Amino acid sequence: MIEVRKLSVAYGAGRRQVLALSEVDLEVGEGEFVAVVGPSGCGKSTLLYVLDGLVPPTVGAVKIGGEEVRGIPRDVALILQDAGLLPWKTVQQNAALALRIQGRKGDVRGVLKQLGLAGFERRFPGELSEGMRRRVGIARALALHPTVLLMDEPMANLDSLTRERIQNLILELWQRLKFTAVLVTHDIEEAVFLGQRVFVFTPRPGKIAEVVDNPDMGQVDYRDSEAFRARVHHLREVLVGSAA
Repeated sequence: MIEVRKLSVAYGAGRRQVLALSEVDLEVGEGEFVAVVGPSGCGKSTLLYVLDGLVPPTVGAVKIGGEEVRGIPRDVALILQDAGLLPWKTVQQNAALALRIQGRKGDVRGVLKQLGLAGFERRFPGELSEGMRRRVGIARALALHPTVLLMDEPMANLDSLTRERIQNLILELWQRLKFTAVLVTHDIEEAVFLGQRVFVFTPRPGKIAEVVDNPDMGQVDYRDSEAFRARVHHLREVLVGSAA
């Protein structure tokens, strides 16, 4: 589904040039859920922006569904850290925004209902809790019926209980809708809870230090299991080692 070959991305030019990613190779299978972790500034978000067609590769190639990414793919949706809601638009208008930008028709009320937002369609972002605002951001992405869902720290800065609820929601949606998912996160436990595989990036310029398999992801009560704790511990050791 997703193929990244010898990807390098540099920002700026000359002495001011900053190399964000260096010769990254990875594959994500159709319907797979992977997580990406690494220190701040290692190029994790840049990887998502390349997959979404917002940033072109400096070197290398990226393919989704066998086709090279050129511009923003219609079947790919990106969820940003702050949900990116427009404060002067209602919940329903915000959820339908991506459809309108792409010139597509669609009714978002069904998606809002699935996410527990029925009855809030005419509310504005300022009238919602932070957790509800994040769900509107998820609704806007799902309204596109994407085959690939990219997530850039969608649970950042939430309280622990709200964070777990949204993690559970994303897991349930993935299990039901079967999209391919790439999650960027700083949270090790979140990466282990949601990633079938976890790509660990080195400090900038980002390279893949290790790929950690996580075959128990999605099992009932996984958070409370010894296997979960062992993988969190291992992932923490890999991160510390890659930064040394």
